[in-house]
Amino acid sequence: MTSIYVGNLAHSATEEDLRSVFSQHGEVDSVSIINDRETGRSRGFAFVEMPNGAEAANAIKQLNLHEVCGRAITVNEARPKKTDRPRRGGGGGRYR
Repeated sequence: MTSIYVGNLAHSATEEDLRSVFSQHGEVDSVSIINDRETGRSRGFAFVEMPNGAEAANAIKQLNLHEVCGRAITVNEARPKKTDRPRRGGGGGRYR
């Protein structure tokens, strides 16, 4: 399974738009557009998962700077999620 990062995504783009574009280059397992927690609006990036590594590599090569919904998207292999980064925010007073 190859996870692909899609950036510079138009806020009007839908998961179906991305699935349509990526499926021209192979089987698409899932598409997830990342939304802002507070507004529910797209944050301008998404992840596409493709089961075949060769098809995914071809899609990355062919679709980088390809126009989707009026914007040239950036496409590259997603980096693994950082699990050891410190949590932000949190808290109020201290216990004494």
